[in-house]
Amino acid sequence: MTNLKSLLARTATAALFLTAAAATPALAVETIKMIAIDGYPARAMWVKEFSGYFLPEVNKRLAAKGNYKIEWQEAYGGAIVKPKGVLEGIKLGLGDIGVVTTVFHSSKLPLQGIAFVTPFISSDAGVVAKAVDEIAAEFPQMGEAFEKQNQVLLANGVVLDSYQVFSRDQVNGIADMNGKKVAGAGYNLRYLEGVGAAGVRGGLTNFYNMLQTGVVDQAMLWPEAAKTFKIGEVAPYMLKANLGAVNTKSVTINMDTWKKLPEEVRAVLKAVAADYRDRIAGIAMERAAASEQKFFADGGTIVELSAEQRATWAMAMPNIAAEWAEELEAKGIPAKDMLRAYMAKLKAAGQPATRDWTADLK
Repeated sequence: MTNLKSLLARTATAALFLTAAAATPALAVETIKMIAIDGYPARAMWVKEFSGYFLPEVNKRLAAKGNYKIEWQEAYGGAIVKPKGVLEGIKLGLGDIGVVTTVFHSSKLPLQGIAFVTPFISSDAGVVAKAVDEIAAEFPQMGEAFEKQNQVLLANGVVLDSYQVFSRDQVNGIADMNGKKVAGAGYNLRYLEGVGAAGVRGGLTNFYNMLQTGVVDQAMLWPEAAKTFKIGEVAPYMLKANLGAVNTKSVTINMDTWKKLPEEVRAVLKAVAADYRDRIAGIAMERAAASEQKFFADGGTIVELSAEQRATWAMAMPNIAAEWAEELEAKGIPAKDMLRAYMAKLKAAGQPATRDWTADLK
């Protein structure tokens, strides 16, 4: 009888526990609303990967812990901002997070020019992307420049293997660039001083029209972008100069938004941003050769610049890296140390420099 009473008591206690557990609601997953922006269209490789990989990957990792999820609103291709307006848009809170094309903002983000001012070294997007992010980690001034724009830098990105020269007319070497008008963006316009060409500022979305209408004779961009934006239709000649890979993208988030986020969400955003950096660099390298093949298959002509002509071009340029470093040093930024550290990282990664851009540093 005693055992029966004990069994009944234990059964009643268990039933009460189960009833209470069933009545207790599960902890709710907190939904955070965020707007993701870029001024470039969704077909641009880095935008496609931002939408197709970065955003869902963030939620995938958050779901693993079950505490938060982000409800994304996406706005690309001028829906909120144009390509040059992402930095300002995130600063003002028009978007919470996005991909800033840093080449448009050399005065506000001068440290982002470190790969641009060291051409003719590496055409490996992954190596350059990692080196630039390591510099950002070692020198806080790179992140502080974004903080002045009311945003937090999550990762830098390289979306191209190397700038090449696309031309309306036959081009066989650097002599065929002399006297020509060449479209470019930001720092790479300085490269043209080594070949006697005149730089004309532009961007991927208007290079086609600039070439088609004769505003320019040539344009500096990379094969994957040339394929995406159909540059071969108006510039069927490519001079493969291998000017080098550069960082042109940065994933940033509005500072006010960042401050409100739980630490768990911040950590996931940082981790996925780094993986996104490596992902788009890998895609850039994968697509580079295929894009060149497609350019050729569509009737394009490719002429590879000799090592001697690359060296001639590099040595004929002013030392834009030393100029860049001197200007920033005058503002109290240790740009010379940054430049030396960056060049050392590329060398350690097995990237041979056609020109030592640190040689003229004082």
